[in-house]
Parts: sequence; C-alpha cells; structure tokens
Amino acid sequence: MGKLKSLEVLILYENQLNGSIPSSLGQLTNLNTLYLYSNNLSGTIPKEIGKLKSLVDLELSENQLSGSIPSYLGQLTNLTTLYLDSNNLSDTIPKEIGKLKSLVDLELSYNQLSGSIPTSLCDLTNLTTLYLYHNNLSSTIPKEIGKLKSLVDLDLSENQLSGSIPTSLGDLTNLTALYLRANNLSGSIPEEIENLKKLATLQLGNNHLIGYIPQNICYNGQLQNLSVSNNHLTGPIPKSLKTCKSLFRVHLNGNQLTGNISEDIGVYPNLDFIDISHNMLYGEISQKWGQCSQLKTLIIAGNNLTGSIPPEIVNADKIHELDLSSNHLVGAIPKGFGRMTSLQKLMLNGNQLSSSIPSEFGLLVDLEYLDLSSNRFNGSIVSTLGDFPKMYHLNLSNNHFSQGIPFKLEKLVQLNELDLSHNSLEGSIPPAISNMESLQTLNLSHNNLSGFIPSSIEGMHGLLYVDVSYNELEGPLPNNKAFQQALPEALKGNKGLCGSVEGLQPCTHGSRNNRNRVFGITFFLIAAIILLSAFFTIKFIVERKKKHPNKAEKNLHEEISFSVLNFDGKSMYEEIIRATENFDSTNCIGSGGQGSVYIANLSSNNIVAVKKLHQLWDGEKNFEKTFLNEIRALTEIRHRNIVKLYGFCSHHRHSFLVYEFVERGSLIAILSKDEEAKEMGWRKRVNIINGVAHALAYMHHDCVPPIVHQDISSKNILLDSEYKAFVSDFGTAKFLNPDSTTWTAIAGTYGYVAPELAYTMEVNEKCDVYSFGVVSMETIMGRHPGDFFSSFLSMSSSSMSSLALTLPPHQMSVVDVLDQRILPPTHQEAGELLSLVKIAFSCLNPSPHSRPTMKKVSQLLSTSKLHLSKPMRMITCGELLTLDPLTA
Repeated sequence: MGKLKSLEVLILYENQLNGSIPSSLGQLTNLNTLYLYSNNLSGTIPKEIGKLKSLVDLELSENQLSGSIPSYLGQLTNLTTLYLDSNNLSDTIPKEIGKLKSLVDLELSYNQLSGSIPTSLCDLTNLTTLYLYHNNLSSTIPKEIGKLKSLVDLDLSENQLSGSIPTSLGDLTNLTALYLRANNLSGSIPEEIENLKKLATLQLGNNHLIGYIPQNICYNGQLQNLSVSNNHLTGPIPKSLKTCKSLFRVHLNGNQLTGNISEDIGVYPNLDFIDISHNMLYGEISQKWGQCSQLKTLIIAGNNLTGSIPPEIVNADKIHELDLSSNHLVGAIPKGFGRMTSLQKLMLNGNQLSSSIPSEFGLLVDLEYLDLSSNRFNGSIVSTLGDFPKMYHLNLSNNHFSQGIPFKLEKLVQLNELDLSHNSLEGSIPPAISNMESLQTLNLSHNNLSGFIPSSIEGMHGLLYVDVSYNELEGPLPNNKAFQQALPEALKGNKGLCGSVEGLQPCTHGSRNNRNRVFGITFFLIAAIILLSAFFTIKFIVERKKKHPNKAEKNLHEEISFSVLNFDGKSMYEEIIRATENFDSTNCIGSGGQGSVYIANLSSNNIVAVKKLHQLWDGEKNFEKTFLNEIRALTEIRHRNIVKLYGFCSHHRHSFLVYEFVERGSLIAILSKDEEAKEMGWRKRVNIINGVAHALAYMHHDCVPPIVHQDISSKNILLDSEYKAFVSDFGTAKFLNPDSTTWTAIAGTYGYVAPELAYTMEVNEKCDVYSFGVVSMETIMGRHPGDFFSSFLSMSSSSMSSLALTLPPHQMSVVDVLDQRILPPTHQEAGELLSLVKIAFSCLNPSPHSRPTMKKVSQLLSTSKLHLSKPMRMITCGELLTLDPLTA
C-alpha cells in the first residue's frame, strides 16, 4: 500500500482489520485523510505517521492500540481532527500536540493516559472540541485553559483531577457543554461560570466541591442539563433556577442544600428529570410540580419536607417515577392518584402518611415498584393491588393494615419481593400465593396470621428468602428450599410450626405415608412418559403433514426429536430432570408468562436452557397451540440471530422446550441493572439492534411462508457472552398465507404492540416492524420509551419547524435522549446512532403502510450513516426529523 504515492484519502473504518498499522503508510505523503477507526488494530502508532505532513484528518479510535501517543504527531501541523479515543494508550499526553495550531477537534478519551494536562494544549486556539474523559489524568486543570476561546465542548470527566475549578473557564464564552464530573475537584464553583451565556450542559457531580451554587447560573436562560450531585454544597437552590424555563435534566442530590423548597421551585415546561434528594431542604411540596407537563422523574427523598402531598401533583400525568420517601409528610394519599397512569415507580415510604390506600390505585396498570412502608396506613389491603401485571416490588411493611391478605395478590406473577411485615394482618396465608411464580423474597413476619402454611408453596421454586416469624402459624413447613434453609430467626415466635430445621420440633406423623405416596406417583409418571411422548410426537407429525404434505416423514421426525444432541426422547427427559435437579429453584434463571427457564449442564458437557411451561395440561387448547406453535416455528428456521431449539417434551407432568443456552440472558434484564448496562457500550448496542433486524428480515423475507413473531420485546431478545443478539419465544408466531389475510387475537407485550391492532385483528410483518422500533429506542435510551415519542409520531404534513416551536421535545438535544448511564458516543459512533434513531422513528410510524420493511431496515442499518456537520450535543430531535424520511 505504501507504493500508492498519489493517494489522498484512505478509508478503512468499521471492518475487522487486525495486526499493527503498517509503517509503509508513512510513504503516502499526499494523504490528507486517514480513517482506520472501529477495527481490531493493535500495537503502537508507527513513528512513520509523522511523515504525513499533508494529513488533515487522522482517526484511529476504537481499536486496541497501545503504548504512548507519539510526540512526532506534533509534526502534522495541518491536522484539524485527531481522534485517538477508545484504545489502550498510556503514559502522558505529549506536549508536542500543542504545536497543532490548526486542530479543531481533539478526542483522547477512553484510554489509560496519566500525568497532568499539558499547558501546551491551551495554545490550540482553534479548538472547538476537547475530550479527555475516562483516563487517569491527575494534577490540576491548567488555568491557561481560558485561552481556548473557540471551545464549544469540554469534557474532562472521570479522571483524577484535583484542586479547584479554574476561574479562567469563565472566559470560554462559546462553551455550550462543560463536563468535569467524577474527579477529585475541591473548592467552590467559581462565580465566573455565570459568564458562560451559551452554556446548555454543566456536569460537576461526584467531586468534593463546597460552598454555594452560583446564584445566576441560569441567568442566560439556556441551561438544560445541570448536575452537581454528590458533593458537599451548601446554601439555597439558586434563585435563577426558579425561572429557568429551559431546564431538562437536573441533579442536585447528595449535598447539604438548605432552604424552603416551596419557594425555590418554578414551572418548567421542558423538565424531564429532577433529583433533589438527600439534602436539608424543608417546607412543603410545591403545587407547581403539577404544571410541569413533560416531567417523567421527580425525586425529593431524604429531606425535611412537611405537610401533605398536594392534590395538584396528579396533573403531572407523565411522571414515571415519583419518590417522596424519608420525609415528614402527613395526611392521606390524594384522591385522583389514579390519573397518574404513567407511574412505574412510587416511593412514599418513611413518612407519616395515614388513612387507607385509595381503591383507584388499580388504575395504575404500569406500576412496577410500590413502597408504602413505614407510614401509618390502616384498614385492609385493597384487592386492586393485584391488578398490576408488571409489579416486581411491593412493600407495605410497618403500617397498621388489618384483616386478611387479599386473594387477588396471586395475580402478581412478576412480583420478586413482597413485604407485608409489621402489620396486624390476620387469617391464613392464601394457598393461591403460590401463583406468584417469580417471587424470591417473602416477609410476612410480625402479624397475626394463623393456620397451616399452604403446601402449594412447595411449587415456588424461585423463592430464596422467607420470614414468617411472630405469627400464630402451626403445622409442618413446606418442602421448599427457602423454608428448609431458613434461619431460626425467620421461623420463631409461632404457635406450633414443626419440621426438620434448627429451632423447630420435628413433625410426628404423616411423613412416611407421604413419601410412599410420592414414590408411587413418581413411578407411575415415569412409566407413562414413553406412551405420552409417543402420543404427542405422532400428533405433531400429523399436524405437520397437513401443512407440508411434500416433506418426508423422516425429516419431520428428525425435527421434533432430540437428535441434535444424540438423545432419544426418554433419555432426554431423564437427562433434563437430572441436570435441573427436578427443576430445583437454584437452577432457575428466569420466568415469564408462559413458564420458567432453567439452566441444565448435560452429561455430554452441553449447557442448555430448558423452558418449563406452566402446568396447564388440562385440555386447554390455547396452551397446546402455543406449545406446538413454538416447536413448529423454531424447526422451520435457522439463523445466526435466532435461538436454536434442540428438542421438546410433551407430558402431563412436565412440558418443556430445550434451547441453546444464551449466557447473559434478556436485554431487558441487562438494561434494568445499572452496572450491567454500563458495560453495554454504544458499539454493542448498535450490534444488538443490527442482529435483531437481520433475524426479522430473514423471517419476513427469506422464509416460506413468511413468519411474524408477534412478540418482539426486550424480554425476548437474549444476549450471549459477546453481546450477540438472539430472538427467542416464538409461542405467538404466525405463518402468513400470501394468498389471504391473517387474522388473530391481540398477542404480544404491552408497550410493544403496533397501534393498529387496537382496532383490527389483521396481523402482518409491519406489526413486527413497529415492535422493532420500540426495542431499538429502548436499547438506545436504556429504558422503555413509553409515550416519549408520541408527539413525533403523530405529526401531520405541517411544517416541521413550526412543530419544533410548539412541541418542547423537539428542542431537546439528541444526546439527552440517550442512556445517561454511559458516556456520550464518540464522533464515529454519533453518526451511526443518529442513523439508527432515524430508522427507528420510521418503524414507529402510526401508519403501517408507511413503515419500512425489515429487509429495507436491515439494508439501511448496514449502509446508512449520517455525517455530522456539528457536534452531536448541538443536534436536536427536531433537526434530526427534518432529514428526508425513510421509505419502505
């Protein structure tokens, strides 16, 4: 390649190139553009690069380059762009970089650079972007940084910088974004920050700052994103924030701020998120929160607030998370709370609230997390709490609830934690509590419950912890691991519990007879396995023959057997029972609406996932149809991004499907855990979306007949150890007849179903396209988009610019839509992400005919990349939508 003496532009980015950068590139003396980013290149940056005196744009990011940044890069005096971010570069930043007087964009983030920031960088007066975040830089921020008058975007976050914030930063009058978070900075926030009239983003969180927040920090009226959380700041909330209409995200939490919160809060038409928890604020909750029409998250926990919850707060009906915990609030929960239908998390614990739970709570169908503990609520627990299909955490402990445990709580099949302790509940434990198949933690202690603990609890294999102490319970403990391994403290203080655990008397009768009975039943079931398996195998073959008369019986038999793993049906059944320890909860790795999933390490050293379906084999046709449908779908298709089916068993005792094991589990599980989500960077997220798109394109366009999944959601996208995506759960899949219309009842997961299915039962590929758009945005945002984009997707043919003026979300920076738990994308990633968001918008079009096909989506994801004319932080959602729309 070094012989191409006339070469001016060399672009090899986003491939799988490995090895070192060849030194022969130094012979390309006419080269002005060199793009090698997003490969697997290793080794050091060759010194011969310093000979490329004509080079204007050098981008080597997102590789595995090591060693130090060579000082001879300072000889490339024509450089305007230098990207070395996301490598393994170490040592110090060479002072020679300061000789690159033409440099406009310098990105060295995500390396292992150490030492101080060289003052020579402050001579780069044309610099508009300087990214040094996520390194090991130390010492102070040089005061000479104030000389960078052209700087628009400065990010020094996640280093070990110390000392005070230099007052000279106030001279950077073109600055729109300043990131200094997660360092060891001390001292006060300089008042000179108020001089930055264009500042839209200021992030100073996780430092050791003291003193007041500058009072005129939003005097310019441009501030959108403010974070000073987890410092030692004191004094009042700045007065200028009260009238700062531009605010979008605010983090003031984890300080020692004081003042009357009811006087410091204004009306914020664009506010999406605010956290002012764990300060020393007092006063009452302002009625003005109800006028913040775009507010999604309001967290005021851990202050000294008094008074009651204002009824006006229910007018903020887009709130997803409301946390007023650990204050001194009194009175009842306001009537009208049922109007807050977007609520997903509600924390009112640690107050002095009283009265009963309003029955209209049942209208909060999206509620996932409810904590009303440590208050003074009384009366009975309302049965409407059983109407929350997504609830995974319910804590009503330390109140004055009486009467019995409502039977309707059994409907909380997603519940992981239930705490009803320290109340005055009476009566027996409902046997139907065993229907809470996802329950892991159960605390019923310190009540007046009586009778036997229901034996149905033995089937709760996911239960890990129980506490039933200090009740009036009696009789034997259930044969459930959580009870059998419970500490004595979790069982004591009852009337007469017995069992073979520490602290209890042994049960004196019934044990032998029960064992004999179980043995007899087990022997009978094993004897019936072969006959029943043969029956369902024949039934399945007959059904397949009806649909595909041209396929040989031999091939059909191979598809429905365990031949992939060289087991016959009976052997596989016994192997699965052994490997899962008879579906013991310790081997359970997840559960859902149709069944629980277990990990099984077979004797052949194959690790598989076993989906054990819920025991509904009582003649119910829908269950049989779902079971056979999933088998049919997965034996029809083979694709690298679709989970592989190894075999199945149909039996009145255990009906299960055996799949390849996908290590990391579901996408929704990773996104819901901060630490795991942080490990899933932008490149991984883009690859996940690409994988799902390729799988759907294959199902829609390469299968005959086409297959519609009908339940594309983040819970049905599995990720392996390399974050490769696999589409799973084909229980609702439909095979489309190209010569007729396919009609069906609504299937799928709430929040992912195409809107047209609300008024028609016609299902086609465009339903999956919509669901794919939701999953794409969820992956990019880190959470379900909800109704966030409804204003975008209901646009008519009117002017986009006029809409941007009337709909505040259009004024938001695209960066603010992204998952805030990981650092903003690099310049290279930004174009690809914006293209992806654009494609996702087109998939979410309310009109199915206007959505692209998955084949088109797959092609666009592979080839389309927007080229940015300005930093991503300066691009709004409205501007993104002004680009030419995608067509099917």
